[in-house]
Amino acid sequence: MRFIDEVKIEVRAGNGGKGATSFRREKYVPKGGPDGGDGGRGGHVMFVASRNKNTLQELYLRKRLIARNGESGKGSDCHGKNGEDIVVEVPVGTIVKDEDGHTLVDLSVEGGSYYVARGGEGGMGNARFATSTNRAPRYAQPGLEGEQGIRFLELKLMADVGLVGLPNAGKSTLLAHISNARPKIADYPFTTIKPMLGQVFMDDGDGFVVADIPGLIEGAHEGKGLGHRFLKHIERTAVLLHLVDAACEDGKAVPEQIEEINGELVGYGETLLEKPRLLVFNKCDALMDSEREAIEAQVADSPYKVFFVSAVTGEGIKPLLWHIYEKVIAMRKLAAENALPYDFGDDVFGDGDDSIQG
Repeated sequence: MRFIDEVKIEVRAGNGGKGATSFRREKYVPKGGPDGGDGGRGGHVMFVASRNKNTLQELYLRKRLIARNGESGKGSDCHGKNGEDIVVEVPVGTIVKDEDGHTLVDLSVEGGSYYVARGGEGGMGNARFATSTNRAPRYAQPGLEGEQGIRFLELKLMADVGLVGLPNAGKSTLLAHISNARPKIADYPFTTIKPMLGQVFMDDGDGFVVADIPGLIEGAHEGKGLGHRFLKHIERTAVLLHLVDAACEDGKAVPEQIEEINGELVGYGETLLEKPRLLVFNKCDALMDSEREAIEAQVADSPYKVFFVSAVTGEGIKPLLWHIYEKVIAMRKLAAENALPYDFGDDVFGDGDDSIQG
């Protein structure tokens, strides 16, 4: 299934039904009064956030959502039927914007809903207008028009942890090792061409969600490669895992790899730059002791906690996962207390040490 994270769609709610102008016509009831019923309400168009969806493909294919009109009222005080609502499930993390680009709602909570277009109210029948001085009104209201317009939808995946790194750093291999995700893995760059989500399960039954985005290259924040479009999907994460190829298989030294990713995060903005980050050196199974010691010396002054792992053999994975889990739990607690999304800085965890764990 194609990954669609941006959609332009036309929405049109139903118009309200018109009220009826009618009078009683029963036998033996002289001068029967008005009995025109009200028109039905037009159908609404509603979005509901659901974890059963992870792409906007359904709306991309539909192009427009048009709800039914309400039925007209009838005699004998019969009210018209309401138009059927259109309820569409969208992925958690969907942002709805109007034609001017203003955000209408951020559906970042499971079960959250929003009327993107409300149906018009039905008109009142002539029975509603009868008074002591006007016992036979011969007019009724027309129904109101429903809301309509163009809406822009943008998806920002909801994940606890974001994986960033250069192409071929081993992000997909790591994601497959630690989670239930099954991304494409090959020995060439850019095997990941769309964001992937994986659920990590811990020993206590709880866990967290990891998002892997396509590998970044120099200039990604300016639109080069695949990274620019997908960087937004890690804006909501609690922690960034900066994965580095410790074996330097592409010929780039460790400091050069780190600096290149830092440059892209800086270019994208403070949203990503200020997030808590872990520096994870992958492919440590291919390192000699002297090579690992050299890397440790190079990152001794790093402000981030450093881990050495092997996504292939599993070396160093468990300590990394438990460290991530502790941070995610702390962030969830803090977010719940403040009713805020994940967008806090490093000071939340007091990560001042630069210890190296294997």
